Amino acid sequence: MRSTTSRPVFRRFSGAIAVGVALAATSGCTVPVDAVAGISVTGDGHLLGVMMVCGHHIDGATLYVDSDDVDKQVTVGSWTVGRPLATGLATWTLDSPAAGWTATRLLAPLTAKTTYTLYGWTKDDSWSANSVSFTLSDRDRLTPGKVRYEKISDNGDASEATLPIAEFKARACQNM
Repeated sequence: MRSTTSRPVFRRFSGAIAVGVALAATSGCTVPVDAVAGISVTGDGHLLGVMMVCGHHIDGATLYVDSDDVDKQVTVGSWTVGRPLATGLATWTLDSPAAGWTATRLLAPLTAKTTYTLYGWTKDDSWSANSVSFTLSDRDRLTPGKVRYEKISDNGDASEATLPIAEFKARACQNM
């Protein structure tokens, strides 16, 4: 009995399946972004985490030293919130207990000439926050009431910006 499928049709079909599998295997899945992380300082110089949730929720935040090699990324602090952060603005001190927040990894001492990244996340990876990167020099230039964050322009370009907290609250969720 002879096959009714011609070889060229079978090859094209097999090739299409192979391309589809390869694309699926190499495509990275990312967690949707619906919040913006920032940093600020208190009047006495303590580092603050700032989170503007734009529509869904955030369960916690992590501060880490970034690296191109995932195995070399180092977490230097991590916090969870007692109740998920809903739409709006939240702040908490990173180096001492803050109402409603639990340090799941106490903040390690920060060092000069190191770039740190703060981002927000959900326990089920359903939502995340745009991260903010900074050095101790960046932190030292902040004044109370100002927030450093990664601003997303109308064309999707990202750049670090520092704004008064009220302006951050009004603008952070634009272009999400």
